[in-house]
Amino acid sequence: MSSGLVVRSQIKNYAKVDEKALNVTEDFYSALNKKVEDLIVESCKRAKMNNRNTVMGRDV
Repeated sequence: MSSGLVVRSQIKNYAKVDEKALNVTEDFYSALNKKVEDLIVESCKRAKMNNRNTVMGRDV
């Protein structure tokens, strides 16, 4: 997939330790986006294996 699935501004909001903001590098966004893509693909496969056309939370 070519478009990003993660929202960068939201990631920056969550990238904190003890309310102290951390810097986020470009490669972090790419790596996170890849993980999300993989998770979606695997969830879709699981839904199909269970004879469903709807992906549900339990597929994650």
